[in-house]
Amino acid sequence: MKFLSAAYGQVARARRAWYDRVPRRRRRLTQPVVSVGNLSVGGSGKTPAVAALARLLLAAGERPAILSRGYARREVVEGVLVVSDGSVVVEPVERSGDEPQLLAHTLPGVPVLVCPDRHLAGVLAERRFGATVLLLDDGFQHLELERDLDLLMVRPEDLREDLLPHGRLREPIGAASAAHAIIVPGSVDEAALVAAAFGTIPVFTLGLEFGTPRLVRPFGDPVPEGAFGTSGRLVAVAGIARPERFFATVEALGWQVAQPMVYRDHHWFTPKDVNAIRDAVQVHSAGGVITTEKDAVRLATLTLPHDTVWTYVPMRASVEPATGFREWFLARLAAARTAT
Repeated sequence: MKFLSAAYGQVARARRAWYDRVPRRRRRLTQPVVSVGNLSVGGSGKTPAVAALARLLLAAGERPAILSRGYARREVVEGVLVVSDGSVVVEPVERSGDEPQLLAHTLPGVPVLVCPDRHLAGVLAERRFGATVLLLDDGFQHLELERDLDLLMVRPEDLREDLLPHGRLREPIGAASAAHAIIVPGSVDEAALVAAAFGTIPVFTLGLEFGTPRLVRPFGDPVPEGAFGTSGRLVAVAGIARPERFFATVEALGWQVAQPMVYRDHHWFTPKDVNAIRDAVQVHSAGGVITTEKDAVRLATLTLPHDTVWTYVPMRASVEPATGFREWFLARLAAARTAT
């Protein structure tokens, strides 16, 4: 397995070097491109960071659009799929994938487009929606498209990881030198550990705020008062890369996890799953179900039993320190426009 990881690393280095040697191999869009990516597979906080950048850009008077490859879609369509035109979500989660669907629901005013060819999606976003900044969700390895800002999500544990398939790294840790800044989903102390490993690259942190639970169906509606009863115990459901973090969040919000139920990342729930979750609620005399925002957009496509309360925890991210990052980010964006 170590041999395979070493071979994987050589291929990844060669691929990045091939694009670096001849920059014109990368296609360029008319407007600035900002990529948010990572080195490890799953659970790095890319999508919340993209949402935070979109809100920052809207507040600055820009017209951002999000370009996603639509990973783990159930129904893949040819060409560019417009998930949201900025005012209406026009495609179901099966065609968009869960993360683009979540971004479309939580970012009014921001078009969300899905296509493996981000350049093609970007051209459409510029021409149809007048996008002034293109945000790539999970774009660090998408070297085919020229970007003006590369933001890389790194956790301290990534520094000790091995390459695929033995570990979780998509590229050698040294590839981080290609980033313009690193964002650490964690504490200031964790950011300091990462900063020490990468020297002069600016390092920021990703702060997360969790709101009160919302209904899965109708998606986002408030939970009626007293719906959970008095038990304070909920069945927690997570189909994400690092479910233990979600369970800890539920406990931190004041709920007791009656039973944790773990599914693989991007799991498409079935009626059988729904019945198993409902049975767990009844067996443990729990007040209902609580899940992640990303899982909720997939669960919302199913018929959910009315005798069980199905909720999710809304999450909002910010890049910290907020003022320092905003000034740095907008200055880099202005410099990119001047250079172009």
